[in-house]
Amino acid sequence: MIDLYYWPTPNGWKISIMLEECGIKYNIIPVNIGQGDQFKSAFLNISPNNRMPAIVDHDVNGEPVSVFESGAILFYLAEKTGRFMPADSLGRKETLEWLFWQVGGLGPMAGQISHFVNYAPQDGNKYSRVRYANEYNRCIGVLERRLEGRKFIVGEYSIADIASWPWIMLYKKFLQTLDNFPNVAQWHDTMRSRPQVRAGVDVGKEFRRQTSPSEAERKILFGQTAASIATMAAKSAD
Repeated sequence: MIDLYYWPTPNGWKISIMLEECGIKYNIIPVNIGQGDQFKSAFLNISPNNRMPAIVDHDVNGEPVSVFESGAILFYLAEKTGRFMPADSLGRKETLEWLFWQVGGLGPMAGQISHFVNYAPQDGNKYSRVRYANEYNRCIGVLERRLEGRKFIVGEYSIADIASWPWIMLYKKFLQTLDNFPNVAQWHDTMRSRPQVRAGVDVGKEFRRQTSPSEAERKILFGQTAASIATMAAKSAD
């Protein structure tokens, strides 16, 4: 059994999709990021970067194994199951390249445009919105070129696809269109048609908010400093 520390966001969906694809039994432990669950000392012992998702694998010899950071979790699960990672060295190299591209490029750029479009005050943020909209658009263009002549990012279905798709799925929320990216659009639809992908996205749908975050939640989500995290962790340990 794997404990999945989770909230329904693109990074969370990566892992719920992977677990569904692998057919691994897992237990959801909600981490309400709007209420500060990610700063509780018990969670920080598992995920020192105070970010979900994280997992604890109890199906191991010896003590349970914890893994934080979505890309590392996908790699760990691929190694554990022998699935969604090419067996040949070149295929593995390419898969890791595209996994790192997602966690270092596509995800952060999508996250920034999401922040400035959906959460930040609109006054004075025009430059930021344009900057990150352009970068997200550029990343979609990189993926468009890569998918030319390929059904999936490295040819066969892999953790590179599982990592990237949740950040493309929300393109409309990021004020983008796929009209000029036919390869990405086709790949997006192929991914969405997989039952395990749909099941992974549905995990925890009852947690999803229907309203904008309150000012207190905004401070928790977007006002983090080293000092504030230390204070919240200390309070949770009392």
